[in-house]
Order: sequence, then C-alpha cells, then structure tokens
Amino acid sequence: MSNREEDIRPEKLRAELAVHLERDRALWFSGRDSWVEAPCPACAEPLSASRRFLVREYPCAECGACGTVYQSPRPDESGLAAYYAQAESYTFWAEKMFPATAAKRREMIAVPLAAKVAAALVNHQPRNDGCVETRLVEIGAGSGLVLEELRRFGICDDLIAVEPTPALAAVLRQKGFTVLESGWAAIELSGRPADVVCAFEVIEHLFSPRDFLRAVRGMLSPGGLLVLSCPNIRGFDFQILGYEMAGNFGLAHINMFHPESLRRLLTETGFVVQELSTPGRLDADLVRQKILAGDLDVSGRPFLQRVLVDEWETAGADFQAFLQNHGMSSNMLVIASRA
Repeated sequence: MSNREEDIRPEKLRAELAVHLERDRALWFSGRDSWVEAPCPACAEPLSASRRFLVREYPCAECGACGTVYQSPRPDESGLAAYYAQAESYTFWAEKMFPATAAKRREMIAVPLAAKVAAALVNHQPRNDGCVETRLVEIGAGSGLVLEELRRFGICDDLIAVEPTPALAAVLRQKGFTVLESGWAAIELSGRPADVVCAFEVIEHLFSPRDFLRAVRGMLSPGGLLVLSCPNIRGFDFQILGYEMAGNFGLAHINMFHPESLRRLLTETGFVVQELSTPGRLDADLVRQKILAGDLDVSGRPFLQRVLVDEWETAGADFQAFLQNHGMSSNMLVIASRA
C-alpha cells in the first residue's frame, strides 16, 4: 500500500519534531491563567451543555447538542496569535519537514486538492458575466504546494497566499506568490473580492470558526466558493485509537468537527454546502502503526488483526477506500458556495 504516514512524516523527523512539540506544549500551557471558556464552535451551545474531560491535560468538551469536540477553556485570539508567533514546531515544518517530504506531499495532498478546486470551479461556480479571470486566496498557505499546483493548472489568474508564520511566508515569496503575512482577521484584499477561498487544515486551530467563516463570506464574490479541509472527529483512527492516542488531537487543535456539525456551521454562517467528503488516505496506516508498535492490542479484535496486519498487502488499500467512500476517514473536505 503506497499511502503511509512515513511518506509525509518520516520517523526520524517525527522524533526531532517531538522535541519542539514538547516545548510548544509548555508554551501553550504557560498562558493558561488567561484562557477563556468558549461555547461549542459548531452550534454555539454553552459549555454547560457539554460533557467535560481531559485529553493529555487539555481541557476538552463534547457538545451535548451536536457532538462536536472542542477545547475549553482555551487561549483567546491574542493568546493564540502569541503562541503561533513563538511556536517552534511551525518553523521546524517550514525548514525541515516540508522540504524533506515535498515530493510525496505534492503527490498525496497538493495534486488531489488542486484538482478538486479546479473541478469545483467548473461544477459549482457560475460565470454569467463572461469574466474569465479568477482570484483565489489560500488562507494558511504553508509552503505553497497547493498554490504551485493551481498555478500549473492555469485556472486562476490571481493567486494570493495568506500565511502568518514568518518562515513559511518567506518560502511563499521565494516561490513568487503574492503574500499577506497576517492572520485571517487582518486580511485586506485590494481591488476585487475573491472568487475562491481555500483554507486547508486551518479551522481546527481558530478561536472562533464562526467568526472566521463570516469573514470569509465577506471576502467572496456572489456565488464564490469556499474549499476547506479539517479533521473528522468521527473518523476511523479517532474511533479506534481514542482521543488520547490520536496524534492530531490536543495541542492547537481546539475544534474537532464531524460532517453533520460542520455542515450546520457552514449553513448558519451563510454558505450552501455543495460537496462534503472524507478523502483521507492514512487512517488505516495510522492505526496499523500503533498495532505494530505495541500501543494497540487487537488480540481480541480479529477483524482489525486480519485487515490491518495479516492481510494488509492485499486488503489495506481497499479498506482505506471503503473508509473514504463512506464518510469514515478522519479528514474532511468541503466545497461550499456563498449563499
């Protein structure tokens, strides 16, 4: 099976990243005295209506109304900005992880995303005014792999990268993109509005996803498209590994939606959901690696033993495809239009 965590997060670099993440964790908790309680980021139910628990000392809640899982109390907007300005792990990603895995990330992540955006422009965006120019803004553009692929597609005449991390913003400028080195709340588009806004793996990091989506709606032209991705808390690896063991739950991941709650949030902030899928490609491998490492005992779970270990070479790819096709992967992709 070709899709492995090792391809995009090599074990050697993961070990080095873990050192930075531990320091970032200390930085995160250093501001705990100023954290604030927050309602459900999807449906705005008060914290009092949620089940509260700890995940690796992070105070979390599961909304009693919609099932979204979120961190509360949490850093406020200024606290999050201060954290991201100082966090070591993001510089590490920019300087080491992204360059070392660029080829595989392009193949596994950037090319499919760019193709999805291109198809969305054809399928969901009306072009009644005869205009052939398209302005696309990517918020949280990272190292720019998706923007590079979109540039190769030639479907957008104006590509703008929004990236608040200085090391990543520098990489984007080197690649020739127009860069707004700011957080989403400070975005100012000169001239015309955007036809497409992309936000891949961003919304789970934000203090108020609702405010973010309202701001994005304001950036878009009538009928404009939002393409976003984020984790799916009801995906396979979360369901099997639990919150304690699932790697991307906790530090800075403070909003964990599922398909129904994300659809509700988008509808309530003025979007029409055109497509919602779970295209993740690593769920089965992530769980398999935990089994092989001895972190997950499946001796009493013969199905998992068979699919993820004994018959992995013949069944693994088909099983991952099943998860994707039935909304069970731990990554979501949404295409929505401005209502």
